[in-house]
Amino acid sequence: MSRHDPDFDFDPVPGLPERPPADESILWQGRPDTLALAREALGLNWVAGYFVLLALWRSLAAGADLPAAQAAAVALPYLGLGLVTCLVIYGIALIQARATMYTITTARVAMRIGMLTITLNLPHRQILSASLDLRRNGTGTIAFTTPDDTKLSYLVCWPHARPWRMRHTEPALRCIPEAAHVARILAEAAEARQATPVLTRNTAQPTFDQDYALATG
Repeated sequence: MSRHDPDFDFDPVPGLPERPPADESILWQGRPDTLALAREALGLNWVAGYFVLLALWRSLAAGADLPAAQAAAVALPYLGLGLVTCLVIYGIALIQARATMYTITTARVAMRIGMLTITLNLPHRQILSASLDLRRNGTGTIAFTTPDDTKLSYLVCWPHARPWRMRHTEPALRCIPEAAHVARILAEAAEARQATPVLTRNTAQPTFDQDYALATG
């Protein structure tokens, strides 16, 4: 998607609270697919199915005492209420999607999420594993396992978290289009980052020859 997004014009870089360092490049940016988010995170299909079954049950129950046309009319209020409820759910998903920007860089995964706007930064070196839940239409969710000492609130992350993993929250890129392609970008970036040595200062050694140690992260 285009780097320019009017919903994030207040950010130095769309989707990021500050400009990345000179040695960090943005590889991909995206946001959830609204309909997929409504279905998978907000239960749109379940809600729609519930109201359809409720309307059918009321119609069949009324059919014992009323003509078919009148029995069918009994179901209309339930179908109308179901439609309004589904529209509300879709509206919530739309707001959530527009308030979200996922970013994969050469160094991290950044998640700009929530209507109150918070940013989660997940360095590649601190992501223990990532799992892809791919759907037939190409959308999917990429969830991240982080170290046990990484404390994340499920409620703060929701719906940008793997469902029902509340004890140890797994932040996730939810319902993104072309998820398999994004997963490949992420895998290549993480592999490259893990293979890059990091120069760290060893203060216990005073001499220049032993003053620095290489760590692979």
